[in-house]
Amino acid sequence: MSAQRTAPPTVYDVASEAGVSIATVSRVLRTPDAVREGTRDRVQAAIRSLGYVPSGNARALAGKRTGVVGLLLPGFDVVPDERPDLVTDGGVRVVDDRRHVTQPFSSNLYFDEVLRGAETEAWQRGLALMVAAGRGSSRDVIVNDVAGRVDGLAVLAQTVPDDLLEHVARRIPVVVLADDRRSHGFDSVSVDNAAGMRTLASHVIGRLGIRSLAYLAGPIDSPDDMERSTGFRQALADHDLAVSDVRVVHGDFGRVRARELASALFDGGDVPRGVICSNDQSALGVLDAAGARRLRVPEDVVVTGFDGIDAGRFSAPPLTTVHQPMGELGRAAVRAIVDRFERREGPPRAVRLPVEVLLRESCPPTL
Repeated sequence: MSAQRTAPPTVYDVASEAGVSIATVSRVLRTPDAVREGTRDRVQAAIRSLGYVPSGNARALAGKRTGVVGLLLPGFDVVPDERPDLVTDGGVRVVDDRRHVTQPFSSNLYFDEVLRGAETEAWQRGLALMVAAGRGSSRDVIVNDVAGRVDGLAVLAQTVPDDLLEHVARRIPVVVLADDRRSHGFDSVSVDNAAGMRTLASHVIGRLGIRSLAYLAGPIDSPDDMERSTGFRQALADHDLAVSDVRVVHGDFGRVRARELASALFDGGDVPRGVICSNDQSALGVLDAAGARRLRVPEDVVVTGFDGIDAGRFSAPPLTTVHQPMGELGRAAVRAIVDRFERREGPPRAVRLPVEVLLRESCPPTL
């Protein structure tokens, strides 16, 4: 009878049990499809038999990498609502939620898609994905903590100061999402926001002949919103309209705030014939406000968004939008990190992904 194992199994134990090299075990763990089926089955059987769990620290020491890439998304400073604390021993509470304010920061479907794409690309490359969210005073701590655990980091533009990113980039590859940051020394992945918004706004103004407009912009520090606003202004100029001819309001890319802003807009007595929104969540909030006032879309007011989230396909009516490849953004970010593993030197590169305008019932091809 063999002595009971007191130490956790190592990669050397797996290699010995399967009769293969340590490099083969590593390939099975990282890129199993690249290993012949018979060999792969022996290694996986040995892993199960021994109860082996790969050690990130061990991999880092052996291969100078952890096999993990990071994705940093912005957190939200959620202010708790003014309701009694929930009981901790069960029970049911009935809430009047007709104003839909119980969860003001519900999941952002844009980030859901980016995350899914990054996760898929990482998995296909035999990598793990670490996701973190931070904002405010905790941001620097979170960024440094994540950077110390991963081989490369993808960060949404404007969520982390450039000096902090430059500090991190001295140790690992950094890729910035949603903005061209080559001038700051970073690889980047973005979409053609300006051209997409220019094309959509030109359809509303030129094709449909709508000149009574409101523009619901996003946060003023958002690179996405800056580019989309540029495209909107270009469309105005293309059709001899001035920015002063349009009512412009700034939201936060959220549905709740957009509903509040649209409600004030519609209650002002002069309902715009078209409301162009800088993202889909905002456009859904405008649809909410229009429906509450029995305004018909598109007969009384046309509404458009930007992003192409699934919720827009199922809104009432379905939302006209500019679809950006959100999942591909995540995948391209991981690919850019992996590319930097092999070419740490060299000028920064930018990947620019195309967009497409999807005309639906909220702003159809013709009225």
